[in-house]
Amino acid sequence: MPAHLTLDQLINALSLRDLTDAAQGTHAIQDLLEQLTQGVRTLWQCPVQLLRANPLVRVSENYDALGYPVEGPARDSRYSRYISEQWMLRTQTSTMAPGWLASWVDKTPRKLALISPGLVYRRDCIDRLHCAEPHQVDIWVLLPKPLDEPEEVLRSAASEILHDLLPEHAIHLSPSPHPYTLNGVQIDALNEQSELVEVGECGLIHPDLLTRAGWDNTRMTGIAMGLGLDRILMLRKHMKDIRLLRQEHPGISAQLQDLKRWRTVSWQPSIMRDLSIAAENEMDCETLGDQIREAIPEQADWIESVEWLGETPYDELPESARLRLGLNREQKNVLVRLVIRHPTRSVSSDEANVLRERVSRAIHCGGEGRS
Repeated sequence: MPAHLTLDQLINALSLRDLTDAAQGTHAIQDLLEQLTQGVRTLWQCPVQLLRANPLVRVSENYDALGYPVEGPARDSRYSRYISEQWMLRTQTSTMAPGWLASWVDKTPRKLALISPGLVYRRDCIDRLHCAEPHQVDIWVLLPKPLDEPEEVLRSAASEILHDLLPEHAIHLSPSPHPYTLNGVQIDALNEQSELVEVGECGLIHPDLLTRAGWDNTRMTGIAMGLGLDRILMLRKHMKDIRLLRQEHPGISAQLQDLKRWRTVSWQPSIMRDLSIAAENEMDCETLGDQIREAIPEQADWIESVEWLGETPYDELPESARLRLGLNREQKNVLVRLVIRHPTRSVSSDEANVLRERVSRAIHCGGEGRS
């Protein structure tokens, strides 16, 4: 995976519509955001600032300012989109928080809240719950000490906010450490298939972060919460596929103007195509998904999911398979299944075969003989 984005890749990413921004058109995600804002005001009874940040940020803002370790896996170019050694597309809306904390000249202990929504940019796998440019919102609330039972305050806040956004879904909290929080929890919601779907994380603001921003951590604490708006909207409306949120088909887009329950639009049967490819040893599902999106941007929404069926190292393959794949010792054989289903129309077998070949050419790293 190239370390830096090309100019075309950068332009494509920055041209994507931010569904949280009413200036770019109305969308149900904005209704969620308004409900969230009202919930924060009601829960904490404090001033709330809604701020948007530029999606282009310094690497130091995205990672260092938030306390990420220098050698942490999150920084790897397999998962993050770098413009240069110093600049990148943000992977989280949390990048707004350290600057917001430091911006207050008056550091008198009091309640203050930040809500920062927008697109974030990652390299991710392809399935019904993932996309490479999800919408996220960060909620940071400064609270004066002492705070009675801070862990209980944290868990209660996460539960109340999510129950407000997802009144029909059970909420589950589990421990999840994070670089810029203490006592972190992962927030999951139970869907109709009794599956836990991750929708966010929450924790107490790390005292070191408060200190770096100029606040006295012996007198102040706070809550940092990050939520995935795409998944929350899908659950709220009982939708099953993240691709639908950006569809322009009239029967779909008309239903994305409010939070009413989703009415199913006719879906055609899926088509499956399997590939056996040569891949670099460090290739994983997230990197693969990003490669496919970049290779077929105009048809990416034809692919419902990419299933990683298995992998075999070079040394465990027979010589005939190595020759067929053009495999070298730094590569492995990966079996991939494409599940092809256009969101609004049928796909012919011939179209599926052409799409399979396009994907195969894009992701196969070995010789000419592939299957």
